[in-house]
Amino acid sequence: METVNPYYPIPTKIKKIIPETPTITTYILEGMPITFDAGQFAELTVPGIGEAPFTPSSSPYAKDLEFTVMKVGRVTQGLSKLNEGDVVGVRGPFGKPYPLNKFKDREIYIVGGGVGFAPLRSLFLALVHNIKDYKKIFIRYGARTPKDVVYSRLIPEWQKIENVDILLVVERSDESWKGKLGVVTVILDEIPVDLKVSPTIVCGPPLMLKFVTQRLVEAGFKHENIYLSMEQNMSCGIGKCNHCRLGKFYECKDGPVLTWADIKDIEEPFV
Repeated sequence: METVNPYYPIPTKIKKIIPETPTITTYILEGMPITFDAGQFAELTVPGIGEAPFTPSSSPYAKDLEFTVMKVGRVTQGLSKLNEGDVVGVRGPFGKPYPLNKFKDREIYIVGGGVGFAPLRSLFLALVHNIKDYKKIFIRYGARTPKDVVYSRLIPEWQKIENVDILLVVERSDESWKGKLGVVTVILDEIPVDLKVSPTIVCGPPLMLKFVTQRLVEAGFKHENIYLSMEQNMSCGIGKCNHCRLGKFYECKDGPVLTWADIKDIEEPFV
């Protein structure tokens, strides 16, 4: 359901701020100013600074709206200076969600990197809400160091959920890390799903998207079953600024969820 005026941000109070990593923070907003489906995004406004598009990291079924944000630009820098109780603006939802009806009765293979775990968390929580509809959920996630693992506070509980299989990898280790080392493709050597029918969903930095997609294609996933979160160039959210044009698609209107079948013939789609 969209707001009556898509240009008007709804004032919403910051309920809680949770540091996830040295550069990534979760902002819990009071109530649910918009309704959305997993995969859709919203524009988050910092008063006096500007706005930027972010995909919620919370479940569509939650009571509060959450965004997990990396501090990298003007808007996110401004957001990082706010406190609990301060007010931001939210408008949306925009874009197309993941087609969860197509995922039913299948194994689901999710691959994430860095802050790309944020949109995938929303998807994961939506799947877990109706977990009996799916055979099994696999998560494969990579970060630079153990301190950069987003949601490290939540992952131990997720690993206890029946029919959920989570495997992590980091590029650089310390004495606390007991898992695998390397980039995320290191843990994609064995893919224990039915490649003929299983969907795979990927979200992360452009370079990671490129190499993970290559690996998934080589593994045998059908092109139409490789779902990619193409968020890197979005701006206005409603297809007016032309900033996120990708071939014949607008990432904000036709995506941000696009399949490899959609974009594989576009020159350098991950730039």
